[in-house]
Amino acid sequence: MTPERPDPAVPTATYRLQLQPEFPFEAAAAVVPYLASLGVSHLHLSPVLEAVPGSPHGYDVVDHARVREELGGEEGLRALAGTAREHGLGLVVDIVPNHMAMAPRHNRALWEVLREGPKSPYARWFDIDWEAQGGQVLLPVLGGPLGAELERLEVDGNLLRYYDHVFPLREATEDLPMPQLLDAQWYRPVWWRLARTDLNYRRFFSISELIGVRVEDPEVFEATHAKILALLHEGVIDGLRVDHPDGLADPDAYLLRLHEATGGRWTVVEKILADGEPLPASWPVAGTTGYDALRHIDGLFTDPAGFGELLGQYRRFAAPQTDRGGDWEATVRRAAYKVLTHELATEIDRLTRVATRVCVTSPEPALRDRAPWALRTALQELLVRLEVYRPYASGDAARIVTEEAAAEARLAFVVPEEAGAVDVVRDLVLGRYGDEPGHVEFRTRFAQTASALRAKSVEDTAYYRYVPLLSATEVGGNPGSPAVPPEDFHAYCARVQRDWPATGTVVSTHDTKRSADVRAALAVLTECPQRWADVLAEVTRTGEGVPDAQLAWAAWQTVFGLGPAAAERVQGALLKHVREAGLYTSWTEQEPPYEEAVASFVTAGPCGAPGERVAAFRDSLAQHIRANVLGTALLHLTMPGVPDVYQGTEAEYLALVDPDNRRPVSFPPSDPGDKGALTRAALRLRARRPEVFGDSATYTPLTAEGPAAAHCVAFVRSGAVLTAVTRLSLRLAEAGGWRETVLALPPGRWVDVVDPGREFVGHVRVGELFEGVPVALLERVG
Repeated sequence: MTPERPDPAVPTATYRLQLQPEFPFEAAAAVVPYLASLGVSHLHLSPVLEAVPGSPHGYDVVDHARVREELGGEEGLRALAGTAREHGLGLVVDIVPNHMAMAPRHNRALWEVLREGPKSPYARWFDIDWEAQGGQVLLPVLGGPLGAELERLEVDGNLLRYYDHVFPLREATEDLPMPQLLDAQWYRPVWWRLARTDLNYRRFFSISELIGVRVEDPEVFEATHAKILALLHEGVIDGLRVDHPDGLADPDAYLLRLHEATGGRWTVVEKILADGEPLPASWPVAGTTGYDALRHIDGLFTDPAGFGELLGQYRRFAAPQTDRGGDWEATVRRAAYKVLTHELATEIDRLTRVATRVCVTSPEPALRDRAPWALRTALQELLVRLEVYRPYASGDAARIVTEEAAAEARLAFVVPEEAGAVDVVRDLVLGRYGDEPGHVEFRTRFAQTASALRAKSVEDTAYYRYVPLLSATEVGGNPGSPAVPPEDFHAYCARVQRDWPATGTVVSTHDTKRSADVRAALAVLTECPQRWADVLAEVTRTGEGVPDAQLAWAAWQTVFGLGPAAAERVQGALLKHVREAGLYTSWTEQEPPYEEAVASFVTAGPCGAPGERVAAFRDSLAQHIRANVLGTALLHLTMPGVPDVYQGTEAEYLALVDPDNRRPVSFPPSDPGDKGALTRAALRLRARRPEVFGDSATYTPLTAEGPAAAHCVAFVRSGAVLTAVTRLSLRLAEAGGWRETVLALPPGRWVDVVDPGREFVGHVRVGELFEGVPVALLERVG
């Protein structure tokens, strides 16, 4: 039976604040009056539980039972909630069920496990494979092989120290000689490079500093959620954002348990949906955090024909490197192989061991006599062909691990009989051999590995290798086909209103690789690909100091989207870019000469004198960038769902990938401009008329008529509020403007919400509707 959809205290709009020691609860409370005046209903707080000291984000939780002292502790959180209540606001809090920080000196539960081993009452908290590595938890903290670092390990009473690292010693082992002492522990400090191949605990993606938590265990769930649930039931907080549910053993069961424990509070999940993938209908949540909305909004302002031309320009510019980034699907596949054999080698090893154990012990003849290497190959070949993050218990796994994928995977085997390993793996994933514990464990780990692989290979690798249009390389995006026709956008909105009316929507977050305003500028390049190619030919005429063509293309697009900025900001983003791409340098195998060349190129080129030509080109397109910026903002704030406004984005907000997008912002913004006025008007309208945008609201597309009809995207919410935006304004201008294009308004008198002196009835010339501003937000008043 499908649980009832939660609906108590559904926000009308949320405002995301990035809490950190430099911006604690007290600072958040100080800006509450301003945020209340903006028109949001809830503050959306980044994680509030105790984290590693100094953490700038809070996702490295160390204690679920305490509110973070560096932010002001529980007293500070309650004071913030009180201030928010006084101004009519509630609180939504980010929670992190999948992982904790691998920081024993701060993580008491982990400390006890390292001291007492698998018999510790906390051992059930963590996803550790005690059968591997001789029953010792590998800790990849040493700067080099043990032999080179042994003298730096010191015993201090019942503690083991290594620089800033501190570990507990097993009882009665402190007097042993160092080699024997290390052998006697429930853990083993090792060279950090062994994390790639030898870890025996589940981690967050490939981040060894974050250890997986087993919230599928009811006792672990209770212990790790007690404080948050108490704050919910006491009315301190009102709703939840769930970070990375795909990493969990059973997201379906977890979300049901959470729904029951919260009493159905408004909850959204950070679920990244592939293009066309639905959110599982059985999940008792309000919806996603909104990356699917981001993809559809961005796509609307991307010219499909122009993107094709831009892709051709990119391939010519970047040749011959395009063999590693000129085709999207091929780029993803190559990235997936690379991630499986490098970053996730330890995860695929563990999954292979589980599969081998299942086959060896199975009474099913079809599962017997499968070599570990064959099972490993089958796993790799199937995993790299998944087009979504993972299968779910509530879904049809055969639609995820398809027969088509299996047929391709079999081609990796020379001997047909050995290719039967593919069928064995697929049948185990599909549950065709029952639900014995080993089979369930295999399906669980397959899904968790698939999720990590998709995130690392697509978000963290392919997006940095396939760069014809940087605005399309965003979480949840489809860079191979980024454009979204108006009819597809309207169909998406209608589905959201019907199926998930209280889902979250976003256009900028703490995780977006570029803010919405940067992406809006970049989208204009799809309307003028030849002009962009001409500008690049001009600024790269000499070719001096260019590390590689792909990087150069991405660098020039970066400064076009961002506008004038300090070289340090651009260097930081592009250094992350090349390390994530992993073609010439990486986080773990850094190439200083190449990285120095990147920094020098950025300084001399995109952020030097040649960059002034790009800045001038950007200035020449200012009105079209403005149309995209305002159109993006208005669609986000009035489409179905609950909009989440990222801090500072109510005004112009130009930011690159983290940590650039987590810098402090001004409250209120110094120059809110047109975007600020539009955002304030839309949010206040949502607050004043929540029924127009809520669960029982309606969504009705409007179609303009005339020669430029395709450039006007419009819809009506509940017959009372009308949104209209300009699409592809540069193409519109080149075609002669709006001319005789008209938009038929529904019956009644319609007033401009931003400029109440303007009223419209009946058929309105679109050029008149967009006079002065390329968007319109109208409210029916009679």
